Formats: sequence, C-alpha cells, structure tokens
Amino acid sequence: MGRPVICSDNGSQFISHVFEEACEELQIQHERIPPRTQNMSAHIESFHRLLEDDSLSKMEFEHYVQAYETMDNYMRWYNQTRIHSSIHYLSPIDFHKAHVETGLQPKKTILV
Repeated sequence: MGRPVICSDNGSQFISHVFEEACEELQIQHERIPPRTQNMSAHIESFHRLLEDDSLSKMEFEHYVQAYETMDNYMRWYNQTRIHSSIHYLSPIDFHKAHVETGLQPKKTILV
C-alpha cells in the first residue's frame, strides 16, 4: 500500500516549506491541483460546506480538546455511517470494502 496522499490547492499554507517538511516527516505524499482549476477542488469544497453546516456552525468550542473530539466524531460519522450518493448510497468504509472485494466503482459524475 502506498503512502497516504493529501491533495490541496496552492494556498500559501500548502506551499510553505514547513508544510512540505511535515508531509515528508509523516510520510504523506502532497499533490496540488493546478492553478485556476477550481472544479478540481469541488469534492473537498463540498465536504467543507457539510462540515461547516453539520458541525462547526452549531458549536462554540471552549478548548482545543473539545474541538478535536468534535472533529474526530464528525469524521468517524462521515466515513463510517453517512451514505454518499456517488458511491452507491454506501458509507465510504462500506464502499471501500465493496471496491476491494468486487471492484465496485463510484458513479460517474459530470462536472459543469
């Protein structure tokens, strides 16, 4: 299995030497989307919107641990329970299992 991949835009936080060094230290491959190709970040932008609407806008954190636990719980729910239409109304973890076992592919999407 290869290294985990993080895909980002070209924001200043992602082109910094500190970020690149952290990726190397954590053995994470960093890929950037080409400049001026906003449609390539549509999936993560959609996720950020869901995160904001489902969790962040409803909370006021009193300390870091509370924020961390809230995000950890949200990510577990998002990946293990929430169904996604583009992956046949399965949770990501169930889709991954089906993909490994049967070769199931995500639904084709058209970006406009």
